[in-house]
Amino acid sequence: MKKNLILTGGIFHPFDETSKTLEEILNALGYESEITLDIEEGIKNIHNFDLVTFNALRWRMLNHEKYIPYLDEWQFSLSSNAKKTLDRYIKTGGSMIAFHTSSICFDDWDGWSKLLGGKWVWDKSFHPPLGKVEVNPVDGHFLVKHLKKFDLNDEVYHNLHLEPESRPFLLAKTQDSSEEHIVGWTYSYQQGKVVYNALGHDSNSLLKTEMIDIIKKSVEWVSGEKNA
Repeated sequence: MKKNLILTGGIFHPFDETSKTLEEILNALGYESEITLDIEEGIKNIHNFDLVTFNALRWRMLNHEKYIPYLDEWQFSLSSNAKKTLDRYIKTGGSMIAFHTSSICFDDWDGWSKLLGGKWVWDKSFHPPLGKVEVNPVDGHFLVKHLKKFDLNDEVYHNLHLEPESRPFLLAKTQDSSEEHIVGWTYSYQQGKVVYNALGHDSNSLLKTEMIDIIKKSVEWVSGEKNA
């Protein structure tokens, strides 16, 4: 069985639940997962894994006073060694899938956007409350070929920054809006491949039939089992 590392943890989200769900989904795809809250230690040993899955919300938490009660436990800044290790892992041929709040992580590292293919931009990016959303595949993208639009209970991230080379594959809009936003992209970082999916707030979202199919195809693409 191949090995997958799930990096997780953070506030305001059921990360224990969603990481377990991702573990089960990936197990069915032939991956044995290790789940860790220790981002630094996980990245230190990242070369022992065939796939990395980001399902976390770890950043400096300096953006609002509402985060103050959580600083001691969850405030985080990635070390320079960990940045170099993760960057090297991906650009030398590593595989990564990342979900939801992963785009918010590592707010003091410009290189995270270059590695992930985009990021959350404070004072620009935001999301309406959790609710029913309509998800549309981007016509012509290999990852969502034959996939039809579907509904989901989730959050629609607005105004994410994308790197020029990122290729969107999912759009979503809230029930009360006609404006669609990019919520998923594929990205090649030198020799490595990355898929980011801004959906997946909870397990009900991840276990939607269409989402499981997207995750399956994402893993196949980043691992080189299927080409674009």
